This record gives sequence, C-alpha cells and structure tokens, in this order.
Amino acid sequence: MLRIPATTAAFTLALALAPAAQAAEGLWSVYDSALKGAKYIDLTHAFAPDQPVWPGFDNAEFKSAAAGNPLPDYAKEGDEFSYDQHGFVATAYVLPTDQYGTQLDPPAHWDEFGATISDLPPTFAVRPLVLIDIHEKVAKDAGYAMTVDDVTAWEAKHGTVPEGSVVMVRSDWSKKWGDTAHFNDKPFPGVSLDALKFLHLERRILFHGHEPLDTDATPTLEGEAWLMHNHFTQAEGVANLDQVPEAGALITIGFAKPLGGTGGYARYVAIAPADWPHGVTIAEAPGAPLPKQTAPLRRGPDGVMRPTPQ
Repeated sequence: MLRIPATTAAFTLALALAPAAQAAEGLWSVYDSALKGAKYIDLTHAFAPDQPVWPGFDNAEFKSAAAGNPLPDYAKEGDEFSYDQHGFVATAYVLPTDQYGTQLDPPAHWDEFGATISDLPPTFAVRPLVLIDIHEKVAKDAGYAMTVDDVTAWEAKHGTVPEGSVVMVRSDWSKKWGDTAHFNDKPFPGVSLDALKFLHLERRILFHGHEPLDTDATPTLEGEAWLMHNHFTQAEGVANLDQVPEAGALITIGFAKPLGGTGGYARYVAIAPADWPHGVTIAEAPGAPLPKQTAPLRRGPDGVMRPTPQ
C-alpha cells in the first residue's frame, strides 16, 4: 500500500478545500498548512569560475564590476566599485556559455524551431517531484543508464508517475563535482532513450533531471537529441538527490530568463514533508534578516567574494 506522508496529505486536503476558504485567504491556507513547516532541500550547485563544464566550453570569469560611464563626483569610467569608495560592490560575470552548472535545457539548445528559455511558461514554477534511485546500480557499473524497468519498479512501490511531474534520476554522480578535471570522464551514468520516451509519451511528465552534464554517453547523445527535437526540456548538473524522498515531495523550478536563451542557469529546490530527515524549515532559515557574514567580504584571486578574516 502506498503511504502518503502527512504533509503531502495536508497539502492535498488544503488544495481541495481552498475554493471553500474565505476569498481573502486564497492559497495562503495551503502555505500555512503544508509549506510553512515543510523541509526545503537545495538541488543546485553554485556556479563558480572553476567547476566541471562540457569539454567544448570554457569556464566562467568573475571580476569586480567597473563603471562603464563617468559619474560626476562619484566614479570615473573604469573605476571598480568598492565598499570604501562607493559604498557598494558589484560583480561582473564573463560567462562563455549558458550551458553552465546546474541548468535547464530548452529545445532551442538543439532545435532551430525550439522554444527558448524566455518562451517557457510560468507554469514550470512548482511540480510534483519523483525521485528514481539508480545509485546502487551505478556503483557497480558507472555507465549504467536508467531503464523503463527502473521506472516501473518505482511505480510498483509508489503508484503511477504523476502527469506533469519532474522526474529526477539519482546516481550520486554529483558527489564527484569537486573533481573538475575528471567529472566528465566516461563512463558516466545516463538515462536510456526508451526510458525517456516512456516518461514523456506514456506518463506525460514535464521533464527529467540528472546529475551528470549529459543525458547519456552514446556517440550521438541520442537521448538529448530526441528530447530537444521533440520539444521537451531537461535538467542537468543536479545536486543533493541523495537527500530527497522517492515520492511525496514537490519541486520549485527557477531559472534566469535571457531573451532567446538557449540554456538556463537554474535553481531547483525540493520541498519535502515536515517529518523528512533532510532539509531546513522556514523556522530554521526564515530568510529575513539573512545571517551576517563571519568576516568582511573580500574578492579573492578568482574574483569570488568570500568572508576573509582581517
């Protein structure tokens, strides 16, 4: 029998009762009953100057932002903004590709008729999260690709994959993220073309996500080619899937929106039931005010701002 976590049941009940609630409340009751006490888990790598990237692309450059135009009695053209002189700092990012870090690939990445990042609808924002765990198989075979059997095994335990959901594939490959030189070495785990077709055509999911920076290790990247040319998106470079429940969670999907963008710097956050052992609650991390740094921020040789003891 499928066990529905208490917070998921509360969320479902709140959705059902929302139309009957006072008009002034709207969806606030859903937040109070289901989301306020939930656990939040970041599934995103912070992007940095030195990190894994597809071998055909270069790494990013971080540096201090400088005045592009003279500002009388404030800054000369070319002045780097500083706390001491101007009261603020800003950072310039030289990004050689939009396929960088944890990302969201739109169809335009491969298809000249495909939707770009700025074409994606706001309905991408919140979806049911499915976690299919293949990490034990990957531990025995680094080149293992998730199959339809892995999906149906998940369904035998949890029920049919929800339509419109996001399916994340746990391989634990993201634990190698710190090994920049070898993260992209083959073999690496993937998702089979048959599994992608089953998830999209039979289960009608929104998209899937994986921890490596490619969908599969086939010579033609057949899985990614099929997805993009059939106008589906995908997530790449996802982190912390070992902290997510297999069923019963939600996922929030955020991404930069460059006009006509062919890739998206993404932020994925899982929202798990309150009794889940991983993640933080809003009470633990309210977000306002944010914690003060342990030392003054200073820009390092790589251009990254970090607390630096004086």
